[in-house]
Amino acid sequence: MLAIRMRTRHRRAVAFATAAALTALAAPALTATPATATTEPPATATVTATATAANSDYDSTYYKNAIGKTGTSLKSSLHTIISSQTKLSYSAVWDALKATDQDPNNSGNVILLYSGVSRSKSLNGGNTGNWNREHVWAKSHGDFGTATGPGTDIHHLRPTDVQVNSVRGNKDFDNGGSTVSNGGGSLTDSDSFEPRNAVKGDVARMILYMAVRYEGGDGWADLEPNNSVNNGSNPYMGKLSVLKAWNEQDPPDAFEQRRNQVIYDSYQRNRNPFIDHPEWVEAIW
Repeated sequence: MLAIRMRTRHRRAVAFATAAALTALAAPALTATPATATTEPPATATVTATATAANSDYDSTYYKNAIGKTGTSLKSSLHTIISSQTKLSYSAVWDALKATDQDPNNSGNVILLYSGVSRSKSLNGGNTGNWNREHVWAKSHGDFGTATGPGTDIHHLRPTDVQVNSVRGNKDFDNGGSTVSNGGGSLTDSDSFEPRNAVKGDVARMILYMAVRYEGGDGWADLEPNNSVNNGSNPYMGKLSVLKAWNEQDPPDAFEQRRNQVIYDSYQRNRNPFIDHPEWVEAIW
C-alpha cells in the first residue's frame, strides 16, 4: 500500500510540474503585445520624423553648404543661402498670405496667427472684424517699415485680427501678462506679448529667420535677437532665451511646414531654415 501511495504522489508531482511548464510557455502568447506597444507615437514625434525625412532632400541641394557647421559659420552660410530670394511689393503680400496661410479645412479662409480663428480671405483690411498684415518682427525694430525687403518678407508676415494686432503693437516677445481679448489664449503686459501655445515655436522661428536673413549688408539694419524687452526702435527683438524655449516647446507642424514650402515654391524662392532644421537654433544661439 505504501508503494502505491508513493507512485501516486510521484505521478501527481510530475503532472503538476508539466502543467506549470506548459503554462509558463503559453504565458507570453497571452501577454505578448501590451497595449502601449501599438499606441500611435505623439503627434510632435511624428511631425519631427516626417520633417526630417521630407527635408533631407534639401540637405544635399539647398542647404549643402551649411550641413555640418555650427555657430557663426552656420549662421553665415544660412544667410548666404536664404538671401537669394524674389522680393514682393507690400500690396502683393495680401494675395500671398491668402495662399500661405490658407485654412486647410476651408480654402476660402485664412488662419489668423495669434487668435487661431479661421476668417474669410475677403475680410482683409483695417476695420474691426478684418484681418491685416502683421510684422512678427515689428517693423519699428530697425525702422524698415513696409519697404520692399524686410518690410515685405512673408516669412515673418502673417494674417492677424486687426484688434489683436493692435494689442501686440511693437512689443517684444516674453512670457506672462493678462489675457488678450479674442487672442486665442495670447497674453500681454506693458512691454511684451506671449502668443498662444500652438504658435509659440512659429513666432520664434520667424524672428530667428529675420536675424539670419538681414545682417546689415544690403542697406537694411542688422537685425539681432537679444535677451531684453523694451527694445523700441533698436534693430533687436527679445527675448532670446524665451524664443529658444518656445522653439523646443512647439516644434514645426504640418501647417508651418506647408507654409514654408508654398513660400519657396510660389513666392520668394527661399526657405526658413529653422522650420526645416529647428535644431539649428541651438547650434547658432
